Amino acid sequence: MKFLLGKKIGMSQRFRADGTVVPVTVISATPNTVTALRTVEKDGYTAVQLGFGEHKKQNKPLAGHLKDLPAVETLREIRDLTGFERGAQLTVSQFALGESVDVVGFSKGKGFQGVVKRHHFAGGPRTHGHKDNSRMPGSIGAGGNQHVLKGTRMGGHMGDERVTVKNLEVMEIDEAKHEIAVKGAVPGARGSLVILKLTGDDSWTKAK
Repeated sequence: MKFLLGKKIGMSQRFRADGTVVPVTVISATPNTVTALRTVEKDGYTAVQLGFGEHKKQNKPLAGHLKDLPAVETLREIRDLTGFERGAQLTVSQFALGESVDVVGFSKGKGFQGVVKRHHFAGGPRTHGHKDNSRMPGSIGAGGNQHVLKGTRMGGHMGDERVTVKNLEVMEIDEAKHEIAVKGAVPGARGSLVILKLTGDDSWTKAK
């Protein structure tokens, strides 16, 4: 069970021994603190709650919840995990070079977008009297249904969805800076929260 909360810093590149250039994403993963343990007897389910980041100011409910633990910025629960103790620290040292990890994040939000950008529609003709219909969706089906069929591709909210990228190679681990570099791109904007876990470990698939 290797997993960690981190923050996406941005993309860079690293060189292999043979001189090959490898694009990487650098993730800042300062030590995660186990802030709470959920049990079936008390909560109805088992989970481990992790705290990530530093929080200079915290309200009284959060201060009471953390008690003697350091103030954290973000709390996340990972279901169906046991064997941890409150106050334990998880760091990047648990991963090793060459290992494959899965990275979970939320894609960049695009707001409300039309069908051309959202679903790659070709759009309509741009001449011969069509005026402003060049980016219109066109017909959405037969009229006999008297309603829009569920799943019809139309304009709407785009992005800001949970995305998992699998099998990313660990290229570099900097324990002093608490940073880890993985091959390729990961979802989300700079500064967004990401979750790392060892590929093939499905014990945390219900992470919220």
